[in-house]
Amino acid sequence: MQESLMSTENLRKYFPVRGGLLLRTKGNVKAVDQVSFRVFPHETYGIVGESGCGKTTLARMILRLIEPTSGKIFFEDEDITLLQGKKLKSFGRSAQIVFQNPFSALHPRMMIKDIVGEPLKVHFSLTNEE
Repeated sequence: MQESLMSTENLRKYFPVRGGLLLRTKGNVKAVDQVSFRVFPHETYGIVGESGCGKTTLARMILRLIEPTSGKIFFEDEDITLLQGKKLKSFGRSAQIVFQNPFSALHPRMMIKDIVGEPLKVHFSLTNEE
């Protein structure tokens, strides 16, 4: 089996809901709950979903900008949930999120196949058929 470039296992992020006089935790908001996936070399992986479903939270956890409540994140077979200090900083330089606003990024008069194909043609010199 081919080794994955990046993967998550049962990734969760719960944010506490506090209330009352002493601001005790009354419950949790489940922003991300048991997300697992694998991305293999030469693959492009997109995270899509409705507003508020946890896409940004998931991406921030993968980059370790926020800590997961539980679960594991692997990059090139290294558990990055365990990284600290210089190793974490080094990892941060090799990963990034690309946020996309479809209203400013997608040309309304282009077909989706052309929008998706254009960067492939530019960067890999592919023909229309490829």
